[in-house]
Amino acid sequence: MLSETATATVRATLPAVGAAVEDITALFYEKLFAAHPELLRDLFNRGNQAAGTQRQALAGSIAGFATYLVERPEERPDAMLSRIAHKHASLGVSAGQYKVVHQHLFEAIGEVLGDAVTPEVAAAWDEVYWLMANALIAIENRLYAEHGVLKGDTWRDWEVVGRTEETADVATFRLRPADGAAAPVHRPGQYVSVQVELPDGARQIRQYSISCAPRSALRTIAVKRIGDGEVSQHLHARVREGSRLRVSAPYGDLVLEDGDAPLLLASAGIGCTPILSMLEHLSATGHTSPVTVVHADRSPATHPLREDHGLLVEKLATASGHFFYERPEPGHPADRTGLVDLSGVHVPAGTRAYLCGPLPFMRAVREQLLAKGVPAADIHYEVFGPDLWRAA
Repeated sequence: MLSETATATVRATLPAVGAAVEDITALFYEKLFAAHPELLRDLFNRGNQAAGTQRQALAGSIAGFATYLVERPEERPDAMLSRIAHKHASLGVSAGQYKVVHQHLFEAIGEVLGDAVTPEVAAAWDEVYWLMANALIAIENRLYAEHGVLKGDTWRDWEVVGRTEETADVATFRLRPADGAAAPVHRPGQYVSVQVELPDGARQIRQYSISCAPRSALRTIAVKRIGDGEVSQHLHARVREGSRLRVSAPYGDLVLEDGDAPLLLASAGIGCTPILSMLEHLSATGHTSPVTVVHADRSPATHPLREDHGLLVEKLATASGHFFYERPEPGHPADRTGLVDLSGVHVPAGTRAYLCGPLPFMRAVREQLLAKGVPAADIHYEVFGPDLWRAA
């Protein structure tokens, strides 16, 4: 909770900071990487840095957190903090790195805003920063403890025991721990980080959803090849059966909750991968309430794991599947062509929805679910693609 003095100061300066926040974050990253080039090489996503999406994410989180504090002084945006903390834990972020970020961020704030940053203003925003940072550190420490991960011990070697070309641009990799130990149980919907060493020596990290059942002996991930994606291109070109990968423990807070509520599982493109894990779990646990499965793709040929997706729907007695394709092909019928239209899809009362896909898809499905009476609190989502920090 912000102090009363800081709350008043942040409320008064929030418009100015908000208007300049992208300039601030751009300068912050410039300073950070000049002082610590190893962070850009081995921690931050170089593709997102080049595209500017990382700056936008940081700017949005700072502005969003500060706005929440002044508008709801008795609360804390735990959902936003949890999502960020899971991402940080999957990367192995340490508490000490928050001090490094603080130094260069506040130098950038001072340079961009100049004389507007009085001692009172600096103190108020310093309070905002450490409220957010300490909350994240506490969540991350809890996550590390849950997985038995020590500082600097994020990565574990896994062996690739199988690879399947699912589509022209998607390959699945089946992995097992190289030390012969059991694969840790994940929750349906979670992801792992994969760290690879690129030809220039950089150790870049990306996140990939787990598509298999939570208690599978092997771990399966699906990787979509992105045109300028360093890691996805590397995995497609160089990783085969017998290769080894450095993989984190499972993280992610978009997970299927236990219970008997009716469910709607909607995905687009590679966003189907966490949905497959959810369907595997529902089948294994004997879920008896209706499950509505919706997927959108360009065509049957581009639908990753299409056969598995359909078989899992058939396997679950209470499930119904609705696949939408922009370009249907002979022998592969779809419910209808074009964009997802839920007007003909029955959504039972009390449905909880889980959405995974690009931002435009997410917005379209969410609006239709709200119109059908699904409460906003029961619509859970994860964004895939260029709108997201998890982009390949």
